[in-house]
Amino acid sequence: MAKKPLKAAASSPAPQVPARVSARMPGRAAPPMRRGRGMTYLWIVTIVVLLLPWIFASLIVFFFGMMPTMVALIIDRTQQKYAAICVAGLNFAGVFPYLLKLWQGPQTFDAAGQIITDVFALFVMYGAAGFGWMVFTAVPPVVHAVLTILDQQRVTLLRTNQRRIVEEWGESVARSQESVDKSKAA
Repeated sequence: MAKKPLKAAASSPAPQVPARVSARMPGRAAPPMRRGRGMTYLWIVTIVVLLLPWIFASLIVFFFGMMPTMVALIIDRTQQKYAAICVAGLNFAGVFPYLLKLWQGPQTFDAAGQIITDVFALFVMYGAAGFGWMVFTAVPPVVHAVLTILDQQRVTLLRTNQRRIVEEWGESVARSQESVDKSKAA
């Protein structure tokens, strides 16, 4: 039985390249698109467009009431968007009572206009957002101070335990590994 000669390296199959790399390489087919996220956005847009005649007044109140959140999204350059999240939660808490008021009455442009032109309503909505900014700026230093105190207490506890162990086991326990290696070499 004669052995068949090996095929040339040029005819060997191309090495496997991850999909995200192959999409950027010329001559390679792009990976198929995932339908999950795009289809979700499509459904949300479709539902909003279909409901628009009934929720337009609510959208007006929501848009003008949530302006501080939109500003926080633009200003916050971090990837986690903690400032925007903090402001959005409290801003929505300020907008929600007026949305409920709108939903309990007639959902007309006049009712939405009365809400967004009411100085007290805007004060509540924007004041809640301002409180969100205060929480965002005030809480991290407080948390840092508390964690620093807890760390100092932990260090004190560990040093007390270390002294007790040194008293029980002797001074050789407290020496570093380098000093132990040097004493063995001498």
